[in-house]
Amino acid sequence: MEDLIQTNYAIDTFYFLVMGVLVMFMACGFSMLEAGMIRAKNTSEILTKNVALYSISCIMYLLFGYYIMYMNNTEGGWLPSFGWLIGVENTPEEIVAGTAGGVATDHSERSDYFFQVVFVATAMSIVSGAVAERMKLWSFLIFAVVMTGLIYPVQGMWTWGGGGLSALGYSDFAGSGIVHMCGAAAALAGVILLGPRAGKYGPNGHVNAIPGCNMPLATLGMFVLWFGWFGFNGGSELKLSNVDEANAVAQVFVNTNIAACGGLVAALILARLWFGKADLTMALNGALAGLVAITADPLSPQPFWSMLIGAGGGGLVVGSIVLLDKIRIDDPVGAISVHGTCGIWGIIAVTFNNGEATIIGQLIGIAVIFAWVFGASLVIWLILKVTMGIRVSEEEEMSGVDIAETGIEAYPEFQQAA
Repeated sequence: MEDLIQTNYAIDTFYFLVMGVLVMFMACGFSMLEAGMIRAKNTSEILTKNVALYSISCIMYLLFGYYIMYMNNTEGGWLPSFGWLIGVENTPEEIVAGTAGGVATDHSERSDYFFQVVFVATAMSIVSGAVAERMKLWSFLIFAVVMTGLIYPVQGMWTWGGGGLSALGYSDFAGSGIVHMCGAAAALAGVILLGPRAGKYGPNGHVNAIPGCNMPLATLGMFVLWFGWFGFNGGSELKLSNVDEANAVAQVFVNTNIAACGGLVAALILARLWFGKADLTMALNGALAGLVAITADPLSPQPFWSMLIGAGGGGLVVGSIVLLDKIRIDDPVGAISVHGTCGIWGIIAVTFNNGEATIIGQLIGIAVIFAWVFGASLVIWLILKVTMGIRVSEEEEMSGVDIAETGIEAYPEFQQAA
């Protein structure tokens, strides 16, 4: 029996780590998607943001974030404990006895940190795309320190950490709200203070399209994210070492995949009907919208329902992108719509198939997470704006932030165009 317990522990730890590696690969997906969806003159800077934010996320979550989110907190509470580092590892004796002091007894404490930290980096990656092409690099990185070390972990403690929202019945399997809407709320606060890119909006509500520089790269980024999402949702089942859990993981994988398919097809059809063209950018965002939507509960629905939930996200993302442009919220990659609008949809859709979730609990979760992340982010962005500034100069924006912020052009052999 002791050997079986230890074997299952090893299997579940290995599964958790492999799923974490898949989610870590999403950092590549975000980098490629964003690099393809913006102009060539801003590519090196957006890549610098993405590699730096991943590293900052891992450091801050190790130092403070994981402790705030999971360690020594009161069940159903709202005020987190403050400390640092990630505690001691489970021992074989504790695992066999079922008395380990970590987050769970079926996998390593270190594997839990690793899996959780790549989620934090995902939330922060959402922000980088929305503020692209006009935000100062170092202002963004300072915000990343606060976002990953404090803002994200506090709302994570309220939910996955067993805090107040969890006690109120909020249900979010893999983070449509906790990760995706969280990132979108932080991004929205920054975009509002930052303002639109030069030339994006004209008089009388006219919207000028600013096409991205590399659609093959953006498409690759979308597929990398789709691939990584199997770790995102599959790993959130937390274990694999018995028949029921193995079947659950398989269900999660199938539902995750079909939701992305439904989202892409719905967005593509709607774009054709609305704009008269099969807009590739809308199709890419449609797939991501379907993935975000199913993330709140990829286990309970049958695949047909998952496809419909994904399709709902694909339709919503097209409308949301158009609406945000109408109210002059400039989001170069559609991140706020994909992760915010469709994150909210996914949280509500949980109630369609999960009998334990209530619409009141889900709406409370949406309101509390959004209010905390948006409000706290707005304060930090405001402080940065009045102290060091958050927007590059008009001249730097026109010449490209690659030159102004990194000194390295991504495509030096090509003539840059505004």
